[in-house]
Amino acid sequence: MNEISVLVGGKAGDGINNAGAMIAQLLNRLGYRVYQYFDYPSLIRGGHNFSIIRGSERYVGTHRNHADFVLALNKETIDRHRDIFTPETVIVFNADQVKIPGNGVPVKEVLSAEEAPEIMGNTAMIGAFAKAAGIPWETVEEVLKAHMPKAIEKNLKVARRSFDRMTTVRPVGRGGNTPLPLLTGNEAIGLGLVKGGMEAYISYPMTPSSSLLHFLAEQGPALGVEVIHPENEIAVMLMALGFAYTGKRTAVGTSGGGFCLMTEGLSFAGMAELPVVLLVSQRTGPSTGLPTYTGQTELHFVLSAGQGEFPRLIVAPGDGQEALYWSAVAMDLAWKYQVPAFILADKTLSEGTYSIDPGQVPAITRSGIPEWDGSGEYRRYADSPSGISPLAFPGREGAVVKADSYAHDESGITTEEGAMVELMTQKRLRKGGSLARGMEGHAGVVVSGTKDAPTAILCWGSAKCVCEETGERLGLRVIRPVVISPFPVGQLKAALAGVKKLIAVEENATGQLADLAERYGIRADERVLKFDGRPFTPGELGERLAGVI
Repeated sequence: MNEISVLVGGKAGDGINNAGAMIAQLLNRLGYRVYQYFDYPSLIRGGHNFSIIRGSERYVGTHRNHADFVLALNKETIDRHRDIFTPETVIVFNADQVKIPGNGVPVKEVLSAEEAPEIMGNTAMIGAFAKAAGIPWETVEEVLKAHMPKAIEKNLKVARRSFDRMTTVRPVGRGGNTPLPLLTGNEAIGLGLVKGGMEAYISYPMTPSSSLLHFLAEQGPALGVEVIHPENEIAVMLMALGFAYTGKRTAVGTSGGGFCLMTEGLSFAGMAELPVVLLVSQRTGPSTGLPTYTGQTELHFVLSAGQGEFPRLIVAPGDGQEALYWSAVAMDLAWKYQVPAFILADKTLSEGTYSIDPGQVPAITRSGIPEWDGSGEYRRYADSPSGISPLAFPGREGAVVKADSYAHDESGITTEEGAMVELMTQKRLRKGGSLARGMEGHAGVVVSGTKDAPTAILCWGSAKCVCEETGERLGLRVIRPVVISPFPVGQLKAALAGVKKLIAVEENATGQLADLAERYGIRADERVLKFDGRPFTPGELGERLAGVI
């Protein structure tokens, strides 16, 4: 095989995501590029959880709608997923839960023999899968020792016992690549923020951003990041602004519902010109919606959130590798231009696991900040042709640093005088113009697929990988804005040169990017939309596109 797809399923509490992560590492060690998708309901225990791990000799960032192997920890896994079985699918199952002939593992017996707890049932299944797939025990042992943080000796014994009981059914060959780091999108975002200079991360847990809080809480001391979990999202945003006022580079993380509570603080950042980075990881709405499922529904919300008019940067990376790079850019540019910057992600990106090739990530540099030179009276909002004011922070000798959410003059003193209000408004808008000109030096629009094809897909965010794979197969051009604000209209129009038919592909019910592009005279001829909380697969998207091409 030069490609393999593995589904592992069971109930919440069975450690399905951890089992999937171990399988991903096995395929990584065999030389495959890996993508892992995790599907789970909003339940602590019970319900059906499953993970699909795809390995390929080439880069992948989406799961397929068929499985070569199924690891069924319960009967529900088989009942729910028959539609992705093929005649060649190998089912490795917990024989205590599933009563069918075939490749069963008596999990209770294995655990009892090793005096192991029930949670290690997934380890027994991993051992059995490895043998069924012809993966050498030495590889299994290496992966478990490297990535199993607790009770490693007991887990090794459990895995080996079930490994020895199984027979090889469908051998998986070597992939031919060297192993790469595997990171979730949220982990890549966290590391990118650190590369951009982040010193503090503040968040209240809200799926699907929560795993970034957990990751940084664990790794913060090693990364030099202070991590704080306040009592609610309002406190998160105001605390972040306080950190920015003192000169500390800070990011916050949330989803749409939590961001609702942050919007007044966002407007404060716009008026006070306080740089802050916000991860908004989308899920299905409105309101609570589907808390653990995906969607691309907050583009317009993030674009227009907050009262008044002020510039903002919005980037929408498409996979883990882009998430690492653009998160660093967002942190850097928030401080260079003293604006709020958004990383617009979603559940698919945040919780998906990707092979990350550090050598393919563009070089990340820091622009530095326009510091006050110490001469004359310090004016926090000093007017300038670029709209950018010199920065000083509390404690700086000779500087009285004022931050004001009211209309204010150049020194930060509240004013209601019309001419001054107009001057400061124009200053902030000029700063937005400076940001837009600065972004011209970045690849704000990415073109892939068949780059001269007359039919093109217009997409954004985590739809990147499925659109690129499907577009390549169907001979379509794929055009994707990574920068949403300032909208890269010039780059987008250049990318569209020669396109006769444009098809917008989005995971929302209205076509939010298509609507935004139409404001700039760019009209999609067709809209292929999906809004059930699940991402497109290449097979599904291919069928939908075939109906409109």
